[in-house]
Amino acid sequence: MAGDASTVAEALNRRFLQGHPRAAARQLEELEPESAAALLNRMPSVQLTPVVEQLSPSLAASILPHLDDERVKEVVTATDPKAMVAILHQMDAKQAEDYLNLVSPTVKKELTALMQYPEDTGGNLMDPRVEPYAGTLTVEQTLKRLRQPGYRVKPVLFVQNEARRLTGRVSLQTLVAARPEQLLDDIKGPVSVFVEPLAPQEEIVALFDKHRFQSIPVVGLQGELLGVIWQDTLVRAVEEDATADMQAMVGASRDERALSKALFAVRKRQPWLQINLVTAFLAAAVVGLFEDMIARFTALAVLLPVVAGQSGNTGAQALAVTMRGLAIREITTRHWPRVVWKECRAGFMNGIGVCATTCLGVFLWSRSLGLTGVIGISMILSMVIAGVAGALVPIVLVRVGQDPATASSIILTTVTDVMGFFSFLGTATLLSGFL
Repeated sequence: MAGDASTVAEALNRRFLQGHPRAAARQLEELEPESAAALLNRMPSVQLTPVVEQLSPSLAASILPHLDDERVKEVVTATDPKAMVAILHQMDAKQAEDYLNLVSPTVKKELTALMQYPEDTGGNLMDPRVEPYAGTLTVEQTLKRLRQPGYRVKPVLFVQNEARRLTGRVSLQTLVAARPEQLLDDIKGPVSVFVEPLAPQEEIVALFDKHRFQSIPVVGLQGELLGVIWQDTLVRAVEEDATADMQAMVGASRDERALSKALFAVRKRQPWLQINLVTAFLAAAVVGLFEDMIARFTALAVLLPVVAGQSGNTGAQALAVTMRGLAIREITTRHWPRVVWKECRAGFMNGIGVCATTCLGVFLWSRSLGLTGVIGISMILSMVIAGVAGALVPIVLVRVGQDPATASSIILTTVTDVMGFFSFLGTATLLSGFL
């Protein structure tokens, strides 16, 4: 009976891996690498590949050493090249080389070539397993090749000439509708858009957005086809970048998942929490400069969070809009004067609107015209400064070659807190005679 139960459990695991690879990957992330590998070692290799592709690269890299060599060879060979390269990048050079030596020379050459390209470039995003077709092939010959068992049929075929230069593209729909004796050269359309392997991801996103293609070829220096970037691949890459940026902006690691181990989260988050603590002390030091003023007028302490909160929100709005503009190449760093001037005006006009509401509330609460004037002036000043800072911080970070998602939020929080407190308490000091 025990043997029957084990067989049933293994069959259920196999069915789960095959039918729900993403859910299976999430479950595996809760296990230790050794336990996950022990489970995967009992599964057919053909069912492992979809699951491995759904795992985070760091976890997949920690599981592979615990798999049988033959199983590793099959996984490395069958896994999508882009996913496999991401996993190999998580290993040290010797370990990655050992795994590459397990596979055929063709697969090794393919993966090694992809590993040479930086992340977020055309070469890193492309699918290299796309075979170009000679323009002299007939439609009948091409369809016969596509019907071969195991052939990876794609929605677009790419045509090359005798010099192996890319000369055109043929959609599968056009191919099926053509006469059998027609040549691919006769039915091909032009390749109006292509990219080089080192083209940045932002540029490729802009091309997809502008031309609405389902695919963009990647060509080499001689015009030869190196691979193809498919739209779904780019969408996944953009989504991953966007969610990773969200985590990085608040000091969490790009590699952390919702089910990552607590110690991993602590190790990645703690440095940024310490940095944030230092910036908090800096803001507190600014408040400390006006300790006597706050002691004389305790209402100032009550209103400090109001100014800091509004300036923080204003800066965050400007930061989000500017970072999006940089990400989709709507703007570049040379547009900084226009962006800053726009955010300065927006901060001023928003400040006036918020100032009117704030002044009304503060006057009804305190019945003090002086206090009302202080918070009104400081509200406008702090929101203007926050808007300018929100626009400038990511632009400056990009200009100096840094990732704006990594440090923008913490830098902006420091600026908005410090300047918000300083504008409010500084204005109160200047106008203390009216309080």
